[in-house]
Amino acid sequence: MIELRNLQKSFGGKPALHGLSLEVQKGEVFGLLGHNGAGKSTTLGILLGQVFPDAGEALIGGVSVQRERARALAKTGAIFEAPRFYDYLSGWRNLEIYTSYSARVPRAQIAEAVETVGLTGRIRDKVSTYSQGMRQRLGLAQALLPANEVILLDEPTNGLDPEGIAEMRALIQRLNRERGLTVVFCSHLLAEVEQLCDHVVILNQGRKIFDGRWADLGAERRQVRFEVDDWPRAVVLLGESVRVIGPGVVALDDGCATADLVARLVQGGVRVSAVEPERRNLEQIYLALTQNSASSAPPP
Repeated sequence: MIELRNLQKSFGGKPALHGLSLEVQKGEVFGLLGHNGAGKSTTLGILLGQVFPDAGEALIGGVSVQRERARALAKTGAIFEAPRFYDYLSGWRNLEIYTSYSARVPRAQIAEAVETVGLTGRIRDKVSTYSQGMRQRLGLAQALLPANEVILLDEPTNGLDPEGIAEMRALIQRLNRERGLTVVFCSHLLAEVEQLCDHVVILNQGRKIFDGRWADLGAERRQVRFEVDDWPRAVVLLGESVRVIGPGVVALDDGCATADLVARLVQGGVRVSAVEPERRNLEQIYLALTQNSASSAPPP
C-alpha cells in the first residue's frame, strides 16, 4: 500500500533522512518509531506531499506522491502534528469546511465518522469547549473522510491522559479490524507502538536501524536470569557459551539450552535456586539499537 524508495532530505545542509526505504502492506498497522528528530515527521511530510525529498520517491497505492499528488492522496487521511480547528465553530462545521477542500462528502458519511470516533453527543458544540482527547478524536474523524483507506497518524496520543491514550489505541485497533484500514502510526512511545503495531521500523538520526516484527525485535537475544549461591564460580562454569549481561543475567548463544546450563552449574557444585527468562523491555532494546547505530554510522 505504501512504498518509500531511497528517500533523502536535508534542511539547511543538515541531513534529516539518509536513503530511507520501506514498505507498508495493505491492512497493516505499521509503526514508525524514533526519538524526536529521528526523521518521523519528515517522512510523513514527504508522504503527504508537504515536504519534497532531495532524492527518492514515495508511493501510495502504487501512485507517486511527488508526480501525482492528488491521485496518490485521494484515499489518504492524516493527523499530522497537532490537529488544528476553528475554535469558534462547532466540530460538525469544522468537518464540513475541511472536507469541502478535498471532496464533496454526504452528511450521512460525516455523521458515520463522528459516530465512529464517539463524538456524536458533542459534535454540535464549539471546538473551544473540547478537551484534548476530543480534539484528537475530531482529528481522527477528519482523517477518515472521505472513506479513506490509509491514515497517517503523527503522535496521535500526545497530550492525552492514560484513559485518553487507551481510548485512542482501542479506536485505531477497531478501525483496522472492522474497516481494514492501513495505518501508519508514528510515535516515540515504545509501549504504544508495541501494543498497536506488528511491523515496525525504527529510525535514528534519519537512518533505518530496524525493520521487522516486534517478535523478532524482542527475541534478538535470549536472556536468562539465574539465582545461585556463587555467581563468580557460575560465570566460570558457564564459560564461552553465554555472554554475561549483569549479576545473574546472561545472554545465550544460538543452540544453547537453559537446561544444559543448569546441569553444568549443578554438576560444578553451584546451588541453583531459581532460573527464569528475562525479557528486555522495549526501552532497553531501543537504546541498544540506537547506540549500535550511532557507533557504526559514518562521520558527517
